Amino acid sequence: MITTHNLGFPRIGARRELKTALEHYWRGDSNREELEATGRELRRRHWSWQREAGIEQVPVGDFSFYDHVLDMMLTLGVLPQRFHAAASEDPLDLAFYMARGRSRNARLPDVPALEMTKWFDTNYHYLVPELTLQQTFAADPSRLQTEIREARAMGLQPKPVLLGPVSFLYLAKMKDDGEPLELLDRLVPIYQELLEWLGDEGAGWVQMDEPILATDLPVEWQSALQTAYDRLHRGGPRILLATYFGTLGSQRDLAMELPVAGLHVDAVRGASEVSTLIARVPQDKILSLGVIDGRNVWAADLEACMDTLEPAASSLGADRLWLAPSCPLLHVPVDLEQETGLDTKLHGWMAFARQKLAELAALKRGLTAGRAAIAAELERSRRARNSRQNAARTHQPLVRKRVEALAPHDDCRGSAYEQRAPLQQRALNLPLFPTTSIGSFPQTRTIRRVRRDYRRGEVSREDYERTMRQEIARVIRFQETIGMDVLVHGEPERNDMVEYFGEQLDGYAFTRHGWVQSYGSRCVKPPIIYGDVQRSTPMTIEWMRYAQSLTDKPTKAMLTGPVTMLQWAFERDDLPREAIAMQIALALRDEIADLESAGIGVIQVDEPAFREGLPLRRGEWNDYLEWAARSFRVATSGVSDVTQIHTHMCYSEFNDIIDAIASLDADVITIETARSDMELLDAFERSTYPNEIGPGVYDIHSPRIPQVEEMVALLEKAARGVPAERLWVNPDCGLKTRNWDEVRPSLEAMVHAAREMRSRHSEAGQKARSGA
Repeated sequence: MITTHNLGFPRIGARRELKTALEHYWRGDSNREELEATGRELRRRHWSWQREAGIEQVPVGDFSFYDHVLDMMLTLGVLPQRFHAAASEDPLDLAFYMARGRSRNARLPDVPALEMTKWFDTNYHYLVPELTLQQTFAADPSRLQTEIREARAMGLQPKPVLLGPVSFLYLAKMKDDGEPLELLDRLVPIYQELLEWLGDEGAGWVQMDEPILATDLPVEWQSALQTAYDRLHRGGPRILLATYFGTLGSQRDLAMELPVAGLHVDAVRGASEVSTLIARVPQDKILSLGVIDGRNVWAADLEACMDTLEPAASSLGADRLWLAPSCPLLHVPVDLEQETGLDTKLHGWMAFARQKLAELAALKRGLTAGRAAIAAELERSRRARNSRQNAARTHQPLVRKRVEALAPHDDCRGSAYEQRAPLQQRALNLPLFPTTSIGSFPQTRTIRRVRRDYRRGEVSREDYERTMRQEIARVIRFQETIGMDVLVHGEPERNDMVEYFGEQLDGYAFTRHGWVQSYGSRCVKPPIIYGDVQRSTPMTIEWMRYAQSLTDKPTKAMLTGPVTMLQWAFERDDLPREAIAMQIALALRDEIADLESAGIGVIQVDEPAFREGLPLRRGEWNDYLEWAARSFRVATSGVSDVTQIHTHMCYSEFNDIIDAIASLDADVITIETARSDMELLDAFERSTYPNEIGPGVYDIHSPRIPQVEEMVALLEKAARGVPAERLWVNPDCGLKTRNWDEVRPSLEAMVHAAREMRSRHSEAGQKARSGA
């Protein structure tokens, strides 16, 4: 019989129950038992939903209170040295200590948290394992044991989920001169122990995630997969090797030949390979086809899915075909039925996690009993597809003509950076090591409450605007008081850096409860791009004009760039990504022109998703980088030379794309470097990046308050590779998730660090800056 299974379910809850429970616990408003009770209830509810959808193999171990890679570190006994003082803490508190750098236990010192970076090409952040050549490993199956027994008590068939050993090493960072693969022989026996234990617990199958198979793997990493699974397949549960986010490509034969009982593939992004895999999968393996898109919210084309699956069922037989989403459902919202206020037509075009599982159930019925058994589902799918294709709201001819009319010079500034820089310095009169922040300031309960009540119609627009202006004035006064050089207005009126702008652009739709996890308790509510994008009215002008009126110092306007507006949304799948990005770029170009006309001389266009959007296969990089960089230039190149354009990127490996970043031609780029100890700056140094750089010296993703000497040390490290006159001083990212008690002393320390650097580098640096 055809088996349906799921690779993973969203953790946060349909109403972000996990976020609420975590933040209560971290504030001390609840205890560990209450937090763990919330986790148990969420797991029970999510498994129940999966059972109702007919999922035979429910994932166990996919739930996490913070991050699944962090959980795998603790399951493998990986504890970096600076966390050893907390080794005897409860495992949950130890995990939070590693993730946040701060403990509820007052006896434990604040330490730098683990570095975070993006999970492949998604907006999910994982915590990077830290390893050394002296690394020891030890199996701790307690977390899996708890969840397996919970699932069994519900009468379910659990399928434990583990991040595979080779992907674990691939995603890790060595803290010495060693290579991760040098640890493989030490690590594999620990996985063998885990598999033996899972077999003793009665697990029939274990899902071993090796998503690196969707990337271009060097030969040594391919060999490592062969070595690892040659040893792991002996005894214990049967292994379902799961890969997702792309095609297998040149690793297709390797994946099919590995000695595992089953192979899961992404049949959405890897659709071109499906027929080959069906024809060539060995007779002793099951093939799991991820035919339901786990990365986007559009309802599946059930007829097209059946067209793919019927030949697969005929060729493989019912016992060797499994059905699943393309990847874990971590990346989509939980339940579309929560969206009672969504436009009816749009509602019919979409499917969230629960609805995607229902689509799987329909496909299984269709394959088992014939298409007539799912005639109603096929008809609804057909109507939804036709409705999208023919809807007038998805096509704006004038928008498309404007994109087609773009000329080559439309993505070029008037002069090169070398000519612009002295004009900007004369206009702004900035000191050496100028200080700024990335944009947002703490979003207090008052701000969130007033914004919420205004949205509900419980607060008048006049009262809402008064509150927002009061907060802007507060932020401006604070920055002036501590001596910041380029100010920001703090963004109190903004809910999210993508959602705020999307709400003001045609072609975007929004949900009330469409949350997905970004990291830890941080959730985002991605907008949905369903139609052609254009700006109908100015979006930020009045707020920025008011903020600049409060100070003589330059106040920086903040916009979200076209790539990030695309990447951090659920994008339409009926138009090339490049075309969507160019539509957004032109909308932003109009906004930037209005900001410049309003007297705003510094404009930041954030592109934190620029690296994230890079395809996993190198063969596709050049095309992406060309249009992604051009979309940024189209948005920003309409200004005069004296207007200073900033951009911001975070959690990115820049080495391979530094030339593309330079081609953005931003006057200043700010980047995340605090958690990585300035390692990310290496690419800018090696390439002699020509423009100005603000390496973040304050890790805003941790609640700890950095010391002046820490930031000075980071800046001195930066100044050894980048001329002092081209360095800025700033936090890693926006401050909206922090509170004022953390932000106030941290920014004060940052300003003091900048002053210390000026005293050390003043004469030569200021002379170079003035003559830049």
